[in-house]
Amino acid sequence: MSRSADFARALEIGRPPNIQRLFPHSRSLLVSGKVIDRAMLAKGKAMTMAANGRSHIVIRGALLAAQRADAALIIEIARSEGGAKAYCATNYWNMARQVDAVCNELSITVPVAIHADHYGIKKADDIPFARVEIPSLFDAGITSIAIDASHMRDDDNLLASMELARLLPSWAGYETEVGEIKGKHGLSTVAEALFMVQGLNAHGIFPDWIALNNGTTHGLEASDQGIQVERTMDIHAALAPYGVSGAQHGTSGNSSERLRAIAARTRTTKANVATALQMISWGVEVNDYGNALLDGNGDFIKVKGEGVTEELWEEMKAYAAKQGWKGGNYKSLNLVFENRIMGQPREVRERMAARVADFVHFMLVDVFNAAGSAQYALDVIIQAGSHDLGPKAGLMEQPEEWTEEKIRQRAANLDGDKGPQGSFDD
Repeated sequence: MSRSADFARALEIGRPPNIQRLFPHSRSLLVSGKVIDRAMLAKGKAMTMAANGRSHIVIRGALLAAQRADAALIIEIARSEGGAKAYCATNYWNMARQVDAVCNELSITVPVAIHADHYGIKKADDIPFARVEIPSLFDAGITSIAIDASHMRDDDNLLASMELARLLPSWAGYETEVGEIKGKHGLSTVAEALFMVQGLNAHGIFPDWIALNNGTTHGLEASDQGIQVERTMDIHAALAPYGVSGAQHGTSGNSSERLRAIAARTRTTKANVATALQMISWGVEVNDYGNALLDGNGDFIKVKGEGVTEELWEEMKAYAAKQGWKGGNYKSLNLVFENRIMGQPREVRERMAARVADFVHFMLVDVFNAAGSAQYALDVIIQAGSHDLGPKAGLMEQPEEWTEEKIRQRAANLDGDKGPQGSFDD
């Protein structure tokens, strides 16, 4: 079939039921996260960006870049950013509507997954609320989710994940996580990752991705450790029989060469990029690591004539100073200033989106090896004949060996260092 015929067929059969219900007349190809993962695996040595859509401008720029690169894409927001206590205007309940609208407006024809990243469970008391809220995310158009109970002990993480993963539609993408993202502290081990994946498998739960603490940090500052490629390779190799791909968190702070190694040498198919996109859209200068550059006073360097207007930037800085926000805390400006940003002249909004698009395109094509992956995603859908691709692996573990009692016994024997206690960003 021709590319146009492939797209038409994928549009007909590849959109999950919630997307069909919400957008019955849409020409945007919103798909399960499973589709994106399988497309990267089919291409080989490729991962795509999970672009953190903290603002409408970032969403537009990322979609423009994906179309130019002919790359399948993920748009995501984390619970801390777009949950019930959001600091971003984009949230779990409006992200799909924004993406669908932009795809139709700009004639975007690449497949896009809508991912609820870091749905954080930090204590057992969070679980009853999650039972109610998670189904609402899929009602609103989410097609993929990361249930992240990594803040808890390994046994509690597994047990919470087992309970909440049962709430997901069978067709939805599912990401699990072991180890909070703490840079060089609390690095994940093969044993911890196997414990999580094997325990889930024993209960008929088959994650598409696993996120690790493999040496990265969230936010602006580069870790002095960075991604440990060899450690990641070892963990992914151990998990290979279970069909689990890698989700790379905290890409900002790592050089392009290190990220190319993650794409080429590990089973990673999803790479989260957040803070860099925010800063680039505003017109802040960033380096190759995606880190915002600072002047001698420790302030961000705004490129004149790029991003927001100079007047609006001064307003943003003044507001941040009044709140006592510096560095990574600038992220809280997103919700406060989204409407002011959208109220700028069209040429300003377009240059903001174009700046994001240029950066995302570079990452997709020159770093992540995702160019051309859209066709692989179409092929995956057409070959399956459905929006539901099913799991990549079957039942391999014995349920009777993974009762709650035995899970707690196994966890007690895990030899891992979780690193220091504290509040680590999602």
